[in-house]
Amino acid sequence: MIKRNFMTMEFAALSQNESFARIAVASFISQLDVTLEEIEEIKTVVSEAVTNSIIHGYEENPEGTVRISVALEGDIVELEIEDNGKGIADVEQAMQPLFTTKPELERSGMGFTIMENFMDSIEVATIIGQGTKIRLTKRLSLTKAMQN
Repeated sequence: MIKRNFMTMEFAALSQNESFARIAVASFISQLDVTLEEIEEIKTVVSEAVTNSIIHGYEENPEGTVRISVALEGDIVELEIEDNGKGIADVEQAMQPLFTTKPELERSGMGFTIMENFMDSIEVATIIGQGTKIRLTKRLSLTKAMQN
């Protein structure tokens, strides 16, 4: 029987907490025998999602928080990154490669594209004025020992 393991954390929406989030999620996932490439991909995805929450979700509210939940079940990792920020006005447009609302910050507009490329699925739920939740899943390539 495969047991579900999970963790949740919440932190201030400050850019200096982005690296903390990356490391915490990578440390939690590393209890499985995953490849270094998968760890790096997940760290990158967390970085993109957290940075987007901070820069876009809370641009007018520096008092915000970001919440991350990570669940492991067998060889599946599920990430949820959530904020209570301003929400995304047009999700379809925001997910287009190179689209950015912050060109003055030299943002590349590749956050969602990177998330889509490194994960198996992505779901975005957003309500204007209430926030955004991004749910990402990925099947990990575990060693045979971990699969038994």
